[in-house]
Amino acid sequence: MNKEKRLEILTRLRDNNPEPTTELNFNSPFELLIAVLLSAQATDVSVNKATAKLYPVANTPQAILDLGLEGLISYVKTIGLFNTKAKNTLKTCQMLVDLHGGEVPENRIALEALPGVGRKTANVVLNTAFGWLKDNEGKYFLAVDTHIQRLANRTGYAKGKTVEQTEQAIIKNTPNKTEFMFNLHHWFILHGRYTCTARKPKCGSCIIEDLCDFKDKSED
Repeated sequence: MNKEKRLEILTRLRDNNPEPTTELNFNSPFELLIAVLLSAQATDVSVNKATAKLYPVANTPQAILDLGLEGLISYVKTIGLFNTKAKNTLKTCQMLVDLHGGEVPENRIALEALPGVGRKTANVVLNTAFGWLKDNEGKYFLAVDTHIQRLANRTGYAKGKTVEQTEQAIIKNTPNKTEFMFNLHHWFILHGRYTCTARKPKCGSCIIEDLCDFKDKSED
C-alpha cells in the first residue's frame, strides 16, 4: 500500500466521522481510566452498564476504596474477569491516593506503573482524557487493540505481529501526522468493530474497500 492510498483511507474515515471518540462513557480522566481498565476482554456496552451504576455512587479513587472489594464486585460482576479487575482497580485507586493525591497522572510512566494498566490503556488516557498527540518524549503514540491490529494488517495499512510492532508501523506509515494521528485510534477501532469485523468483514458496505489489500473480500 502506498502513501496516496493511506491518505485516502484516512480522509474517507475522517469525512465519515469528523469528531470520533471512545464509546466508553466517562466524565473525568479517572472515570475513563477505570472504564478502560474494566474493558479488557469485555464489550464497551457491558462496561457502560456497570459504570452507569458505579459512578453515581463512587467516581473517585477514595470513594471506590471505601466500597471495598465486595462492594466494588457488586457493581462490576457482570463484566468478564471481574474478580481480577476489581482487585486491580482497588490497587490502582490506592496508588492514586498514595502517590498522586487522588488524581490521574498525566504521565505515561506513572500510568503504566498502575496495576492492570499497560501501554494501550495509558495511551487511551493520554489521548482521549488529556488530549495528547505526542507523549512525554515528544513522540507520536497510538493505543492499539485487537480491532486496530486486525484492521491495519488486513488492509495492508501497516504490518506487525505484535501490537507494539503494529503501533510503530502505523505511526511510520501515516501521512500528515499532525492532521490524522489524534483521531486515528478511534477511526480504526470503530471501523474494525462494526465493518472490518473479525470473522465476516462487511466488505460490501465498507467505505475503503477499493483501497484495501485484503484478498478474500466478502460481498456483504
